[in-house]
Amino acid sequence: MTTVAPRKRAYGKGSLTVATWIIAILFVFPLLWMILTAFKQEADAYTDPPKLFFTPTFEQLGNVLSGGFLPYLSNSAFVTILSTALVLLFGVPAAYALSLAPVKGTSNALGFFLSTKMLPIVAAIIPLYIISQNTELLDTVWALVILYTSMNLPLAIWMMRSFFLEVPHEMIEAGRIDGANLPTLLRKIIMPVVAPGIAATALICVIFSWTEFFYAVNLTAARAGTVPVFLVGFITSEGLYWAQLSAAALLASLPVMIVGWIAQNHLVRGLSMGAVK
Repeated sequence: MTTVAPRKRAYGKGSLTVATWIIAILFVFPLLWMILTAFKQEADAYTDPPKLFFTPTFEQLGNVLSGGFLPYLSNSAFVTILSTALVLLFGVPAAYALSLAPVKGTSNALGFFLSTKMLPIVAAIIPLYIISQNTELLDTVWALVILYTSMNLPLAIWMMRSFFLEVPHEMIEAGRIDGANLPTLLRKIIMPVVAPGIAATALICVIFSWTEFFYAVNLTAARAGTVPVFLVGFITSEGLYWAQLSAAALLASLPVMIVGWIAQNHLVRGLSMGAVK
């Protein structure tokens, strides 16, 4: 009996490891296939069965870069960075007020923030289009900045509120006893504690803004189109250009993947805040 139990535990751990690897491969396989296809010729991308061994080429990446990709990339970068900065500018004080300095009606405010995510965006697109047209914001990056900020702000407030709740009250009281005012408390005591959570929130807002398609395709045209709108251009009546589409998707994904790789430590720490210890 004493030898059977360790064998069962070892078999269970081994099975769990194999299952984890299988699930990870299933999730990563589409990304790997996109990368492989991006370095193929169009003829090689259409072969059946698919070619796993081929001569790599940078032709498709060059075609994408020379085909007007950079203006769409700059629009996406501008909208994403500015909207994320505005979300943090408005969200951090709101999260502090709703967590560490709550007042009567806090639960109502939280419910209101959550309710704004329940309206389908397709139900609001016509009023938003008319407003953008009347205010001369149609086909401008400023319309997307405003919409992406309002889209991500409720989620950011909810996330950062949970991070602020993790700040020990003893630290805040000790700072107040030492004579620290509110700006000093935020800068020297609270922000260092919640910095990983804010970084995780910012990264999620970046991902949502960078990949948003519905507002961009309906409210922009030639001047303010973003990267997701650019990708649609590879869907033509002649069919899909798989190699060029994969190359464009690879270039579109690189900024988010690089940011995620750089901020992965803060992301893991931030998303683990609030977990049961």
